[in-house]
Amino acid sequence: MKLWEKGIKTRQIVTDFTVGNDREWDLYLAEADIEGSMAHALMLNQIGYLGTEETEKLKLFFLEVLNTIHSGTFKIDPEMEDVHSQIEFMIIERLGDTGRKIHIGRSRNDQVLVDLKLFYRKEILDLGTEIIHLFEVMIESSERFKSEFLPGYTHLQVAMPSSFGLWFGAYAEALGNDLENFLLAFKFANRNPLGSAAGYGTSLPINRELTTKLLGFDEMDINAAYSQISRGKTELSLAQALAGIALSLNKFATDICLYNNQDFGFIKLPDEYTTGSSIMPHKKNPDVFELIRGKTNLLMSIQSQITQLHSNLPSGYHREFQLTKDLLFPALKEIHSILAILTEVIPQIEVSHNILDNPKYQYIYSVDRVHEKVARGIPFRNAYQEVAEEIRKGEFEVPKTAKHTHTGSIGNLSNAQLQFRVSKTFTQFPYSHIKQSLHQLFLPLNSPKN
Repeated sequence: MKLWEKGIKTRQIVTDFTVGNDREWDLYLAEADIEGSMAHALMLNQIGYLGTEETEKLKLFFLEVLNTIHSGTFKIDPEMEDVHSQIEFMIIERLGDTGRKIHIGRSRNDQVLVDLKLFYRKEILDLGTEIIHLFEVMIESSERFKSEFLPGYTHLQVAMPSSFGLWFGAYAEALGNDLENFLLAFKFANRNPLGSAAGYGTSLPINRELTTKLLGFDEMDINAAYSQISRGKTELSLAQALAGIALSLNKFATDICLYNNQDFGFIKLPDEYTTGSSIMPHKKNPDVFELIRGKTNLLMSIQSQITQLHSNLPSGYHREFQLTKDLLFPALKEIHSILAILTEVIPQIEVSHNILDNPKYQYIYSVDRVHEKVARGIPFRNAYQEVAEEIRKGEFEVPKTAKHTHTGSIGNLSNAQLQFRVSKTFTQFPYSHIKQSLHQLFLPLNSPKN
């Protein structure tokens, strides 16, 4: 059954090809479709196209459907194109002509758009909470191991002294910056496209400001044609945020695999977080982190695919937009699972002690030796040459003291400063405002609004 059928039956092969994976992915949009439709119904009531009794009946019906969505029993029938068709036909079946009025003043184009924005907005808010949890885990590990030193590398060659505190703290700060990318994506997602119809508005006196307020959007996509052009731009911003955090977690997973290797031996993963070999009894493989490394590589490619998918299209709606769900929806599911397992496993990582006592790391203090000479008044370049000569002759001596005191160094991690900055970013996500707005959608029409 199709909302647009006009008496000519489409061949099944065409339906199967054009519907694609929509029925699967649209289950993720069901709650958003109910919320968007409820806001639209309240707006139609306000401008006189739906009666109060009709609107209340719709509200009760939508609450019933929400219960099936939350319980996991909501289904999209095989003969339906998508979730939008499913819900509209369900309304008509239950409420007759009231259901036939629900589409007044909107197109399936802006219906899909508002569903996607509501879905992306919720996903970003959930990710924001998960990122903060992982950030705090990184900070806790940074503080716990701030006195445990390990080699720092450049070009995969031993370079300068580092610490587990500095290492965990670096990834904590990376997550803070990643959160800022998600905040930007959230701002794109938090603009209301409802009322743009098929991209050219409507001749009806709809109230877009009202639906914007009802759905808790910060503002609206103002130009009706832009609402359609924005297809791909919102998704690209989200994909770029995903690519940013994927890059951070990819590098972290690579470090873990390297540091867990017996030739390095910097860390040890608990046995219950490793896998084994069918032939080698001694193996304890870091499969979790190898899979994170592989999955994040794939996540970083999503932004390129979205750019390609939306390139070379003129303004207006095109069916290619549908394919964006095939890229982003599984990517969002993947990043949730990655953040969850990292938040659990990181506190269980064991670090090795006194790593830098090994004589092979003695030259890691060469810069500190240079600075020791500089402190005695020797010009830096002269001190550099003197230490290089000491190393060449085998006369290098590890300095007796090496103090790192500046902000962000191994001796002064400044994690509290970092926590304050990241907390400021997190507070910009309006969790309570959106929750309250969506809750009020389903209050009786005559109830007081807060």
